[in-house]
Amino acid sequence: MTPEQQIEQINANLKTVGDQLKTMAEKADADMKNRGTLDQQLRADIDKTLTTQGELLARLSTAEQLLAKVQNGGGAPGQPQSIGAKITESEDFKAFSANPKGDFKMSVQAAVTSDGASAGDLIVPDRIPGIQAPALRRLTIRDLISWGRTSSNAVEYARELVFTNNAAPVAEGAQKPESDITFEATQAPIVTIAHWIPASKQVIADIPMLQSYIDGRLRYGLKFKEEAQLLKGSGVGLNINGIYTQASAYANPGVLVQAETRIDRLRLALLQVELAEYWADGIVISPLDWAAIELTKTDNNAYLFANPRAQNLPGLWGRNVVPTQAMDMGDFLVGAFGGALAVEGWDREDVTVAISEHDRDNFVKNMLTIRCEERVGLTVYRPQAFVKGDFDGIDADPGTGG
Repeated sequence: MTPEQQIEQINANLKTVGDQLKTMAEKADADMKNRGTLDQQLRADIDKTLTTQGELLARLSTAEQLLAKVQNGGGAPGQPQSIGAKITESEDFKAFSANPKGDFKMSVQAAVTSDGASAGDLIVPDRIPGIQAPALRRLTIRDLISWGRTSSNAVEYARELVFTNNAAPVAEGAQKPESDITFEATQAPIVTIAHWIPASKQVIADIPMLQSYIDGRLRYGLKFKEEAQLLKGSGVGLNINGIYTQASAYANPGVLVQAETRIDRLRLALLQVELAEYWADGIVISPLDWAAIELTKTDNNAYLFANPRAQNLPGLWGRNVVPTQAMDMGDFLVGAFGGALAVEGWDREDVTVAISEHDRDNFVKNMLTIRCEERVGLTVYRPQAFVKGDFDGIDADPGTGG
């Protein structure tokens, strides 16, 4: 395809992309007028189309430069000479042809190289679309618990302290026994989790997909911190009082276990929850501890309960196991996560990303501030429904049955 044909095709594609952007802009205006927000899918389509437009403009510039070279050279780009052409057109060969005596030898450089005189002008670097992001941790703690919505800065609730149960069989006409229940009023604050980054206004305008990428990274960073707060927030100051923080400490209920393993200890922790009149439905441990459990073998080096060829979901004793790096190696948490019976999360404000130039001296520097925040809370109604502990005293080598 000649440079003229390339330019004609690229211009046709640019017209198509321009028409698509015009249609999207009209739809975006309608969304902003009707709802005050821009549809996320429409925003993604606009970013993708703008990226395509930028790539076409870059190709157009390359084709125009190639056309200029052709026109300045008075014709099509010269084709590399063959070895035979280089020999027959050389002055040495012409002199030998006029007086063919002896042998004729000539050194010919025939390799195609990246030099500008060879094929260098045809070489352009490949560009992989998008940005190669680092690995992201799988976030799981939020999905373990039920969530509600609130419009306040705190969630108040009454928690039962003591129940004296004097129910008993009663003879006809006799005084019925009296029971007693005492409560305490408590509350969980709604916490704001937020962060921001500065960005050049020109960069955001010139690279549309960068804004979407930054949005995603800021949202992930927010949820990463939320996961740590929900699980192990200290409850001090502006921190959430996490589930692990409020859970009861592990204590063997009195069951004698020989050659105790990690699996044994987790079963005893489940028993501790059951003896507190709750049903534990989940186990949260470090991926390192879960790997050690899965690699437990018999004396014959056979896997004790895992099948490497099967697609088994993590589970022990009929409960779901959630391996997460939010849990430190050697620690565990078991409890009644589901059903909002023992714990419940609260969303006051969903994750929002705001961009503003009205921050400090942003306006005069053409800078933008991109802020991402959310407001969440956590209520642990029954701390006894959760048991936390560690694997201290258990051999950490999975090959020994630990």
